[in-house]
Amino acid sequence: MKIVTDGLVIREQSIKESDKIITVLTADNGLVTAYANGAKNIKNSKSTASSLLTYSQFVFYKSKDRYVVDEAHAKEVFIALRDDIEKLALAQYFCELAGAVVQEGEPSSEQLRLALNSIYLLCTGSKPAPQIKAAFELRLMALTGFMPSLVCCRECACYEHDGMGFYPDDGSLLCGDCAGISKKRRIVTGRGVTAAMRHCVYAEFQKLFSFSLSEKSLPVLEKAAEEYVVKQLDRSFTTLEFYRSLRSV
Repeated sequence: MKIVTDGLVIREQSIKESDKIITVLTADNGLVTAYANGAKNIKNSKSTASSLLTYSQFVFYKSKDRYVVDEAHAKEVFIALRDDIEKLALAQYFCELAGAVVQEGEPSSEQLRLALNSIYLLCTGSKPAPQIKAAFELRLMALTGFMPSLVCCRECACYEHDGMGFYPDDGSLLCGDCAGISKKRRIVTGRGVTAAMRHCVYAEFQKLFSFSLSEKSLPVLEKAAEEYVVKQLDRSFTTLEFYRSLRSV
């Protein structure tokens, strides 16, 4: 059986002298893990196309219980990432996060589109990296069964409040008047950041990145989205830790 599909390489692992195993995020088949024989050889036609953070057209065939890359042709290599270590680290985090929540064999066209658009925006620099990061995190979580409840305060149904706060433990909101009922970690998001979070989760995809926040508010959005990911998935990400280390230098 052969599969012909476009996909983004989100993971690569070297095996033997010239081979590697790659994980590809595809639209129709979710995550596909495949052997790329000879792909470590730069003269091999699969070399560039099977590299991390490359969007390629693949032909996979199934051999016994595993997929093998039969053909691969690079469509986009996102060269600009290689010139900025912070952007490269953030794009690698996007890949690691996608690998943690996207399933094998499940249609994932929106997840792939989200990853490609987020990486493209990183390359162009047309949006602040923290904004791209938060939008990617919140939208990906929503697409993969971890949608936060951001419509209103979970107690009184208040929609807007200067003291609105987000709770990463359960992904809910409590307004300033109801905040005292919970002792869990609360991030005060107010009106602006709450509106931005709603936009990231509920907006039409073509408008996903079309919002702006002040320099003061953007770190709050980034913190809320990141903490939600870590709490809900109950795990750390080495790429995220590396990205944080670069930001703190």
